Amino acid sequence: MVNATQIPVSEYLQTTYRPDREYVDGNLREKNVGKYEHSCLQALLAAWFLQHIQVWKAVPLTEQRVQVGPTRVRLPDITLVPMGPAPDVIIAPPLLIVEILSPDDGYADLQSRSRDYRTMGVETVWIIDPTTRTGRMCSGDAWTEASRLTAAGTEMYIDLPTLFANLDQLRA
Repeated sequence: MVNATQIPVSEYLQTTYRPDREYVDGNLREKNVGKYEHSCLQALLAAWFLQHIQVWKAVPLTEQRVQVGPTRVRLPDITLVPMGPAPDVIIAPPLLIVEILSPDDGYADLQSRSRDYRTMGVETVWIIDPTTRTGRMCSGDAWTEASRLTAAGTEMYIDLPTLFANLDQLRA
């Protein structure tokens, strides 16, 4: 949803919204927050990355503002950044971005967000669909569907059958 009133990026970055919103070319955009499975997958992924924090030297952040360009700030479901100090708004390309589809997500919006991440310099973007229980990864210009998602230039991965089995256990 787009508000008719435009605000400068500086005002957006100094304002707290509840829930937070993305900022695209002067407009605030609500992000679909997902439903139960979306939230569970987000928690399971964050836990998975936290289990590997010492090996992969990457910190998982949920719903973290990522300034992908001068007039665009996105809120990925999961952002992985190198261990160490980080600003309140991520401005350097993260190691990995993970988006979990919500039933209300539109294809055009998903493509726009993914394009923003890639333009920013993010090497790999994962898209996980809880409805179809599939995942895709984008490294370079190619989208690849796989049951094991990996991140270019890192050891990071997720095995989707295991992830979805863990999700099923939460629903049992």
